[in-house]
Amino acid sequence: MTSTRDRQRAAARARLERDMAERATKARKRRQTQAIVGAAAVLVLVVAGTVWLVTSLGGDDKKGDTTASTAGFAQCAYNPVPQQARSKQIKDVGVPPNQQAAKGTQTMTIDTNLGPITAKIDRSKVPCTAGSFTFLASKGFFDNTKCHRLVTEGIKVLQCGDPSVTGKGWRASDGTGGPGYNLAEENLPTDKRPPYPDGVIAMANSGQQGSTGSQFFIVYGDSSLDPNYTVLGTVTGGMDLVKQVAAAGDDGAFAKQAGGGHPKKEIVISKLSMSDIQG
Repeated sequence: MTSTRDRQRAAARARLERDMAERATKARKRRQTQAIVGAAAVLVLVVAGTVWLVTSLGGDDKKGDTTASTAGFAQCAYNPVPQQARSKQIKDVGVPPNQQAAKGTQTMTIDTNLGPITAKIDRSKVPCTAGSFTFLASKGFFDNTKCHRLVTEGIKVLQCGDPSVTGKGWRASDGTGGPGYNLAEENLPTDKRPPYPDGVIAMANSGQQGSTGSQFFIVYGDSSLDPNYTVLGTVTGGMDLVKQVAAAGDDGAFAKQAGGGHPKKEIVISKLSMSDIQG
């Protein structure tokens, strides 16, 4: 038979086992709660980190978009010619927009009585000058004008772009016309020898900085001019027409001034146009 003491010991052991089981259950629940809390904290950190990363990257993208929206453009200064300095040869058709594309290429087409002359213009090199030509061409500025000057000695150039040289005959003042503004020189060939090789189109100026207007010259033979004139582009077609005019010679009208004279073989620009920007 089981004694009273044995029964008491069994009851005590049973209570102890129940107590230990309860403690183990509570510890297990506590660990589960801690694990849940810890996981929640980690989740919060992950979410916060993700939000920060997305926000940061989004901010960078936005900043990049802003940069991209302004990249590829140049701010150009088109300076109006003072009223007191304006002559009858000035043809004022307004001023181009100050912001101009500084990338891509354009084709300039000069339709003449002898046939078309084409040239390629790289806007990354001459954004402001190309912008000026595009603006003036859109106004018909060059239409029905004559190339008024040919030089066959020392340098070899055919000069055009004076809006006042129209109609029949020549005037003593030929070569002084332009738009109602000037702009700074660009793309000066300071590191090129010769600076102005055969096939280049460059801008004429008065000899002073920032005096570029609408007049340009086509180089039909390597010319050692000082590198003070904007290189606008390169002839891609019609160079044979320019050389035909050069072969006919000039009348020496400017021999005592800048050299050369009116071309004996007349070349008239019926229309000058600029293509849309490519690339």
